[in-house]
Amino acid sequence: MGDSADRRPGEGLLWAAPLTETQAERLKERIYATITIVAVLMGLFRSPDISHADAALVVVITAVGLWAAMLSADWQVYRIVHGAHPYGRDRRRMVYVTAPLLSSAVLPLVLICLSALGLLTLGAALLASAMANTAGLFLWGLVGGMRMGARPVGAVMTGLFNLSIGALIIFIKFLVDD
Repeated sequence: MGDSADRRPGEGLLWAAPLTETQAERLKERIYATITIVAVLMGLFRSPDISHADAALVVVITAVGLWAAMLSADWQVYRIVHGAHPYGRDRRRMVYVTAPLLSSAVLPLVLICLSALGLLTLGAALLASAMANTAGLFLWGLVGGMRMGARPVGAVMTGLFNLSIGALIIFIKFLVDD
């Protein structure tokens, strides 16, 4: 067994095939959406009179708004670069690449629904969603570090860096007074 200098980036049991450009773009969109959703969830958490319906609506509007903004930006860039509207495969690729922005709302919506059924408080649902999404940031960093061929300590450090982004959002939201 050699050290990380003896390995090529991307080698390992869980990542035999390198990410395609499309997969990398989807991951970027998902990470961006996760950071945004964490901030929104913490804002909702700090709102004392928010209803389940209002919380769900804010999460949906945030995710759909992010998706529409990114799809619009991709569409405009395509028109500028190619001098035409995207059609067929190019249009489907744009929707596919930006779709992870919508998936960022799934866990919060599930937990908000469970809260509406009385299985947990709304505050607990919002905080759990923010914490789970922040843990997801750690995992993406960890996997990214390992794909780069980093030793376990380096991969964990990369994960902790990503975790610190979400944790900072949560910490700041706790510090801010209404």
